[in-house]
Amino acid sequence: MTSTQTIDWAQGDMFGIAFPAHPEALKAGGPEFLTRAFRMSGALGLDNSVMQITRLDEWMLGGTGVKALLSVTYERETPDLPRDLFVKFSRNFQDQVRDSGRYHMPPEVRLANLSREPGFPVAVPKCLFADIAQDTLTGIIVTERIPYGEGAVEPHYPKCMDHLLPEPFAHYSVLIANLARLSGAYKAGHLGESVERYFPLDLGRLVTGRPRFEKVLLAKRINRLAEFILQYPHLAPAHIADRAFLEDFCADALSAVDLQEDIWRFLYSQPDLIALCHMNANIDNAWFWHESDGTLRAGLIDWGSVGQMSVASSIWGCIGAAEPEMHDRHLDELLELFVREYAHAGGPVLDRDELAQHLEMLAMMSALHMTTAPPAILREIPDPGAASDRFDPLFTEHETARVQLKVTIALLNMWERRKLGRHLRPDAPWRC
Repeated sequence: MTSTQTIDWAQGDMFGIAFPAHPEALKAGGPEFLTRAFRMSGALGLDNSVMQITRLDEWMLGGTGVKALLSVTYERETPDLPRDLFVKFSRNFQDQVRDSGRYHMPPEVRLANLSREPGFPVAVPKCLFADIAQDTLTGIIVTERIPYGEGAVEPHYPKCMDHLLPEPFAHYSVLIANLARLSGAYKAGHLGESVERYFPLDLGRLVTGRPRFEKVLLAKRINRLAEFILQYPHLAPAHIADRAFLEDFCADALSAVDLQEDIWRFLYSQPDLIALCHMNANIDNAWFWHESDGTLRAGLIDWGSVGQMSVASSIWGCIGAAEPEMHDRHLDELLELFVREYAHAGGPVLDRDELAQHLEMLAMMSALHMTTAPPAILREIPDPGAASDRFDPLFTEHETARVQLKVTIALLNMWERRKLGRHLRPDAPWRC
């Protein structure tokens, strides 16, 4: 872990005021900074002030930049002013690797400000202030803190721990409905004029600007992944830890390398399937609550790298860490739900089979990326043979190993169950 040069304050591009780049600077800025910032954003009236910071604790769980739990008091308390807040910084000056992920923050800042507009189609934490200094990618977002496990709000659910999730299908359904409403509202033009300026479509980056897989290197990674699964077959379902399947997968994956540019070009060839999307609406990036009538609802957090992309990318970003059984039993139902809610929100009417084709081909390309999983798993768990299965406490305690293993299994399960290799055949419909 290597530190990087510390910046205490940065000049915001959106509101034009200096803002703190880390918790100690926020503490130094105190109520005076918060008052000015909240007034600039419109969250706080000119007749009100932040009076006191009653809590400011750095919180380093996951992610890239540093976070903090902040509590304040106001001169005039009102129901629309949350006292318990969450602060997200783009920078992590003590960890150069985490700090390199600060490029995720600019679109998240823009989304946080956009979400303050009336009628935003999905629930998000109330934003009190968000700004970015684009030259250094130094940013800050201050929102209400979600009260996980309090009142009607369910506890936070960790990523890739769906075996402990009550009613998985119900929870993924409300997430998929949220994604469809956001993307459909964008297609209908309901998000205002600034959305195109904030989130321009960059087809060059999405299609030809991606890092290219090199066949020789990928072959080594594919074979290493197959060997890892065969060495530790108890960590995967039997139909994945099967030598014949893995041999077919290795052959198909190398064919995908030869077609990678054509596949990405196809995936961005249908304008109806490109929209403003949350790219990582997995179960851990949400909160859930029940209405008084028992209806389950959800809100979305962690909007890093939000932008225009394939809606299939958004769907996979939601369900890609679910257990294989979720895909096997409910994937088509979830796709039908997306199609229905997308159109209801004002988007075009999609063909479910075409959407499924795009999702399958997106999962195929994602599987090539996850061939790097074995080294990441072994760094945290040098002896996976000591685990009883993929639900063993060893994987509960080591998040990176757990996520790498379970997302890889989800992708390989999709490859086997939905026969993704058929998309690589010369007579595949998308190639004709």
